[in-house]
Amino acid sequence: MTDKEKENPQETDIRSKPTKSDEKLEANTIEYKEKQGILSKEENNELHTDPESTGSAGDGVEPPAGPSEQSASAAGTGESAPETTPASGAAQRPDRAAARSAAAAEAGGTAPAAANGAAPTEGAAAEDGGDKAKAAAEARAARAAARAAKTAAPAEDAPPKPPSPNQPLLDRLVEILKGEVAEDAVDETFINEIDGHRPFVVIRGEHWVRAAEVFLQHEELQCGYLRSVSGVDLGNQLEVVYHLLSIPLRKEYGVRVRTEREAPSVPSVASVWPTADWNEREIYDLLGIDFPGHPNLTRIMMPDEWVGHPLRKDYEAYDPEV
Repeated sequence: MTDKEKENPQETDIRSKPTKSDEKLEANTIEYKEKQGILSKEENNELHTDPESTGSAGDGVEPPAGPSEQSASAAGTGESAPETTPASGAAQRPDRAAARSAAAAEAGGTAPAAANGAAPTEGAAAEDGGDKAKAAAEARAARAAARAAKTAAPAEDAPPKPPSPNQPLLDRLVEILKGEVAEDAVDETFINEIDGHRPFVVIRGEHWVRAAEVFLQHEELQCGYLRSVSGVDLGNQLEVVYHLLSIPLRKEYGVRVRTEREAPSVPSVASVWPTADWNEREIYDLLGIDFPGHPNLTRIMMPDEWVGHPLRKDYEAYDPEV
């Protein structure tokens, strides 16, 4: 004991004793913990056994009944048991979730799938997504079927396709070629609508030179300008395509001459249109089509020692790296 404590023993005794405010604070703390259900085991025992807080037997005050005693009493009397404090805060959540589920069911809503108020299960979400995907697939199938039906069965009420404006020009061309060249000079005719409704004729190779002269000299044709010549590999056949233009009459025509794949040959028209000279040499170089009657049928793009014709579909390069 210090000298100061010896001088004022009464003050020291007052400081060592708990004040009413301290006792009230402690009681409030215990009461709060009890309501929240976070009392420790020691505090719970102390709360129900402390004679100062529960009253002693000599004072005629009975201690409050525990949760089990209250439940038993309620069961014996048939009355509802007073609300008891759960042991932990987590124990209250299932009751709240159950109450929300019941309220949602009464309102006509959908109750939560889990008792703890969790969101709908992943299975429900997956089922919803599966239904949407199924509906989208059925819609796509219906649209595809509608398109197929429209393509397969032409509309009966659709008006007939109007004839090409150049159909009379094609008919007159065929009439001229059959009269001036031969009756079997033309194998096929058609209108190329994509190319400005250009009239096209497919002419037999043996009649091509005479037909070319008719295209150049006939007064209703006057095709003095050979616009282009090109070769085509059709797979089972090779073909040479000519585009002719009549500058005085402002008319355009197309001619196709087909030949066999093995030993292909198309008569040269370089004597009729000199511009066909280099075009025929290019086709000979890249596709291997022979042009009998050409003045100088030699390679024009590839070296003379080159093997094969690069624009053929069955061409195999001698050196793949080139």
